[in-house]
Amino acid sequence: MSDGSSPLAEIRELAAIVATAPDALAVDTLCEVRVGDMQFAVDAIGLGNPAPQCPAIAFVGGVHGLERIGSGVVLSFLRNLVSRLSWDDSLHGILERVRLVFVPICNPGGMWLGTRANPRGVDLMRNAPLESSERVPFLLGGQRLSPALPWYRGEEGAPMEIEARALTTLIATELLPRPFSIALDCHSGFGIRDRIWFPFAHSRRPIPHLAEIRALKSLLDQVHCHHNYIFEPQSLQYLTHGDLWDHAYLDALASATGLFLPLTLEMGSWLWVKKNPKQLLSRAGIFNPMAGHRIQRVMRRHLALMDFLLRAVASHARWLPSRSARDALHAQAIAEWYASRPL
Repeated sequence: MSDGSSPLAEIRELAAIVATAPDALAVDTLCEVRVGDMQFAVDAIGLGNPAPQCPAIAFVGGVHGLERIGSGVVLSFLRNLVSRLSWDDSLHGILERVRLVFVPICNPGGMWLGTRANPRGVDLMRNAPLESSERVPFLLGGQRLSPALPWYRGEEGAPMEIEARALTTLIATELLPRPFSIALDCHSGFGIRDRIWFPFAHSRRPIPHLAEIRALKSLLDQVHCHHNYIFEPQSLQYLTHGDLWDHAYLDALASATGLFLPLTLEMGSWLWVKKNPKQLLSRAGIFNPMAGHRIQRVMRRHLALMDFLLRAVASHARWLPSRSARDALHAQAIAEWYASRPL
C-alpha cells in the first residue's frame, strides 16, 4: 500500500491506521493511478472473518475526489474500530461473524487534483455501462459531450475507468457471493439534510428488495429514534445514467447468490455553506466543512450510523423480513416513497 510519505493527508492517515494493527488488517492494492509524476494506490482494507459464509459490509469514500469529507468519515470509523481491538470483546464477537472492507480513497488522483472526476475527467459515479430509459437531468444525469464539463461519463463503449473497475470488481468478489451484504458509499454536496439513498438511480421503479430496505429503515428509526437522516430512493431526487451501485446491485440480482443492499450517505453540504457563506469562494468549500469544529462534528455524527449498519449486518437473520412479512413491508415502502408518482 501507499506509505506515510504520500502528499495526500488521507493516504498518510490510512497508512498510520494500518501501522497500528498490521496483524488484524489485510491490505489489498486494487489498482494504481498516475497523475503526472505522481502515483497513487487505491487500497482496500479487510477486517474480520473472511470466510465466504459470513455476511459482509463495505465502507467506501472518495469516489469523487473533491468530496474529501467522505474519505474522512470512512477513515474515522476505521480508526474507531482499530482503537477498540485491544479491549472491546463485543467488537471481537462481531468480527468473528462479519467481514468488513474499507476503500477510503477510491479516487486519489481526483483528490490530488481537487476535482470531482478522476484524472481523465470521468465522473466515476456516471461511468458504469448502464443507461436510463427515462428522462435524466441535462448534464447532471451524465453526459458524453466533453470531459471539460461536469458529470462526464467517458467515451461510449469504452471500458470502465480503472478506479471504477477496481471498486466493482472488489464488490463482486468480496460482497456479492456472500449470503448478505451492505455497502455504504460516503458522499457530500446535495441539500441541507443528510440523506441515505438506495437504488435505483437510473429508474423510478422500485427495487426487488424494497421490503428489506423498508425493514432496515424501520430498524434505524427504532434504534436511533432522533436521527436526522432522510432515507429514500435516489430516484426521488433525480435520475442518472451510469450509477456504479445500480450496476453492482443488478449484477447481484443476476448472480442470485445472496442479498446485496447498496446505500449512499449523501451529506448535506449546503448546510455548511449556509453557516459559512465564504465557503462558496472555493470548490472544496462547497463540498466539505472547513471549520475545525464542524469537521469534528461530522466525523462524530456518522459513527453511530456506521456502527448500526455493522451490527445490522452481523445480526441480519434477526431483522430481515420473513416471506409472510414481505408483502406488508413492500406496501408500506410503496406508500412512503412511490405513491405520489407514476411507476
